[in-house]
Amino acid sequence: MDAFSSIVNTSATSLYLSLLVIAFNPAAWNVVARNEHKNRTITRIFGGNARHGCYFLAFMIFSFGILRDHLYQRALADQPRVPLLPEPYATLVPVIIFVLGQIFVVTSTYALGITGTFLGDHFGILMDHRVEGFPFNVLRDPMYVGSTLCFTATALWYERPAGLLVALYVHIVYVIALCFEGPFTDMIYSKRENAVKEE
Repeated sequence: MDAFSSIVNTSATSLYLSLLVIAFNPAAWNVVARNEHKNRTITRIFGGNARHGCYFLAFMIFSFGILRDHLYQRALADQPRVPLLPEPYATLVPVIIFVLGQIFVVTSTYALGITGTFLGDHFGILMDHRVEGFPFNVLRDPMYVGSTLCFTATALWYERPAGLLVALYVHIVYVIALCFEGPFTDMIYSKRENAVKEE
């Protein structure tokens, strides 16, 4: 227990707040998006304009993402610092991992566009075809992988073992989220394909 306490400060409130927000974000957006798909709540708030509703949700998701990252950095500041890699790898490895993660996140957003990235399909804004270019030809869920890599890189950069545990937690949260997101999105597009066939 003493060894664990030397690398993770379990009494830090900031750690639990960070974990809470990390889990809250994908859970909340999935609930909101499914409600939108069923009831068009946000679309009605924006006078029936689904695109404006999607942009609003995108703004909210992006804002909460910034809050999540801020709380993660605050949590790391309250954790013990322990050298994890020898120089020059202590600097080089996290930089490479972070850049790779950002490449996956940014190129995913570029390939999908705003509505494709931020649950536009739940608003009835469907893409013409599945995106198959980079980075989707490398990874099925590059945005989630990229985000997890950035959490890992930040933990390595600040030399916080607790951050690596949080990054593992992020990965688990995303895997769970994908169990709900993937099939639901596939169902939306499957319905459209069946409707087209029936015409």
